[in-house]
Amino acid sequence: MPSMLIVDDYIVTRRGIRAITEDALKNIEIHEAGSALEALAMLRAHSPDVVVLDIGLPDQNGLELLKRIHQEWPRLPVLILSVYHEDQYGLRAMQAGAAGYLDKASIPENLVLAIRKVLAGGHYVSPELAEQLVEYVAGPPGELPHQTLSNREFEILHMIGSGKTVSEIADTLSLSVKTISTYRARILEKMHLKNNAELMHYAITHQLAD
Repeated sequence: MPSMLIVDDYIVTRRGIRAITEDALKNIEIHEAGSALEALAMLRAHSPDVVVLDIGLPDQNGLELLKRIHQEWPRLPVLILSVYHEDQYGLRAMQAGAAGYLDKASIPENLVLAIRKVLAGGHYVSPELAEQLVEYVAGPPGELPHQTLSNREFEILHMIGSGKTVSEIADTLSLSVKTISTYRARILEKMHLKNNAELMHYAITHQLAD
């Protein structure tokens, strides 16, 4: 019997994924984790055949967890299921070793198809993400400023671009205001921008904000 680990900090989301998967695949063992720490413990305890992973976890960015999973379990397929559209995180996820990327706004049938494909050893990408991958493989025309950011920095850029304050970002990520301010300063320096207004303009222009 195949087994799956769902990693998402919202229990309602986990139960929804579980219900969709159990209804479609019937014989599958499903485990759940609400954080990166819990996920690592579950991986060691149950050795699942596939992981469905969210990006926005409370204790670690999901893409950083993906890299760690890929290092410790290089043959374990990981499907990223995120609220962020493929344009925002899809390419980063595939570069980090994901077997597929799916927007949470997708229909349930796409989720089932994606799980089946990665369980069978394949990859799942939307037509939009496939186009991005083709452009990436074809050769870099020049790196954009946001592509120099770490995954955590990129996540904070997205939040600033979406209009969140430093305090709101700190609450969401369970980090201190000082830590977020340090990240913000680092993002501004790396991207050669002056302030939040320029960050927001950049994020909106490059479709990196909600």
